[in-house]
Amino acid sequence: MDWIHVVSWFFGGAFLTNAVPHFVSGVMGRPFQTPFARPRGEGRSSSTVNVLWGGFNFAVAWLLLCRAGSDELFSTAYVVSTGLGLLVMGLMLARWFGRFNGGNTPLEQGAGR
Repeated sequence: MDWIHVVSWFFGGAFLTNAVPHFVSGVMGRPFQTPFARPRGEGRSSSTVNVLWGGFNFAVAWLLLCRAGSDELFSTAYVVSTGLGLLVMGLMLARWFGRFNGGNTPLEQGAGR
């Protein structure tokens, strides 16, 4: 097991996590923040751009997870590395996009009923 494979699996998990909100928002027909919007990373892009950006992220994740790794797909180090990549990127995206979509502040008790 090489350290470069562990790094590849970590970033594969990160790209996989980033693909999900863009692709899902896109196929739901909703605009969502992308690096292509103005202001960069804060403005919203069309649902079509989000499907394409999500697809690109899925492709990069596949390359990092399935093509750059080794034959030991389910070794503990690779699974942990991928899981950490998923978790770290998920937390970063939750905080970032939560600023624009109200996800960083919990609703007051009883609100929204």
